[in-house]
Amino acid sequence: MAIYLGGEVKQAASLPKLDDLTPRQIVAELDKYVVGQANAKRAVAIALRNRIRRQKLPTEIAQDVLPKNILMIGSTGVGKTEIARRLARLANSPFIKIEASKFTEVGYVGRDVESMIRELTEVAVDMTKQAAFEEVLENAKNNVEDKILNILLPSSDSFQTESFETDNSLNLNQKSQPNRTREKLREQLRRGELNDRLIEIETQDRSNATIDFVGGQGMEEMGVNFRDMFGNLFPSKTVRRKIKISEAQSYLLREEQENLVDIEQINRSAIEKLESTGIIFLDEIDKIAGRESAGGSPDVSREGVQRDLLPIVEGTTVNTRYGMVNTEHILFIAAGAFHVSKPSDLIPELQGRFPIRVELESLTLEDFKRILIQPKNSLIKQYQALLKTEEINLEFTDDAISTLAEMTVNINKTTEDIGARRLHTLLEKLLEEISFLGNEIENK
Repeated sequence: MAIYLGGEVKQAASLPKLDDLTPRQIVAELDKYVVGQANAKRAVAIALRNRIRRQKLPTEIAQDVLPKNILMIGSTGVGKTEIARRLARLANSPFIKIEASKFTEVGYVGRDVESMIRELTEVAVDMTKQAAFEEVLENAKNNVEDKILNILLPSSDSFQTESFETDNSLNLNQKSQPNRTREKLREQLRRGELNDRLIEIETQDRSNATIDFVGGQGMEEMGVNFRDMFGNLFPSKTVRRKIKISEAQSYLLREEQENLVDIEQINRSAIEKLESTGIIFLDEIDKIAGRESAGGSPDVSREGVQRDLLPIVEGTTVNTRYGMVNTEHILFIAAGAFHVSKPSDLIPELQGRFPIRVELESLTLEDFKRILIQPKNSLIKQYQALLKTEEINLEFTDDAISTLAEMTVNINKTTEDIGARRLHTLLEKLLEEISFLGNEIENK
């Protein structure tokens, strides 16, 4: 499961400059979103700061400074994923979360471990492309505006040239008239007054060039490469469509942005970015921990996946549709509950590749209270914002917050302990009626 974070260009611009953040300040940033778990925050803060330090080293030394991968141990709902997610957002790094239990050993039907590097590459390319598009946005908007004006008011240069040869003063008057009309249309276009007008534009139609591949392990990635190679056998067909100006602006804007950027340079930059700053959150690693079966032999499939993971974590080169990717400096954060198995059940070579181990604490009653109200994106703030869109003012008393926290603790004790995720269930049930009625409520 790929989670795209870094493409939020405008939000990234408002974040503190990464070079200026000390580990203490990184922890303070994480505190805004995650309650407790000081040891885990401290570990990831040091890992991030060491990346910044490495970038300032001479190349010959930097190549040998490898990231210290982290193993988080804790039950579900205590903040493992959120810490990694927020760290990646803070660093504006390519990031994916993926479940180790989804992988199968090479030779078996299923996902191979290299697919996570291909997914991370896709995320990195999207991030880099969005940043490049943002840089050329103003130029692209101006070009789109001119294109639409040319359609609305076709040029009459040939007529003007002929007029100039016969009567220079007449030509000046004729030239100024279309210019005034053009500028008037430009103002109307910017005010949105022409949004519903239909215009005819050329679009690319490659609907007949679809190639589908059905296969086993790795074929979903191979299929993409085959499409890239064979797509040229089916040249794109240009079709003319009549659409509203508002729709044409969106279509032409993307087209102009793609024309103004260097896609090859974007791909190269994306690979460089993920190789030096990429983060992979490997969840449920406890579910591939090798254990002895009833017959006394280790589970071959689980151990096989671990051995397939080993070169990726150690550092290897993976072929992607954008080029070769070296995984040596990608930061891996593995996590698992380890209720049945234990970290020592992992093969020794893989254990050695996760030198930093952090045990996350179970959430207390006070933690649940803080989770409800303290983070910038707390659950209560989210529901208040949602209902505010329909002019419903939602307020929680201190007693209500305490009761919700107590219910969460009790239910987690008597049933499956799912940590803070229990709060989502309780709040959704509590606010079900209000959410259903919405703006039908008279007394808001």
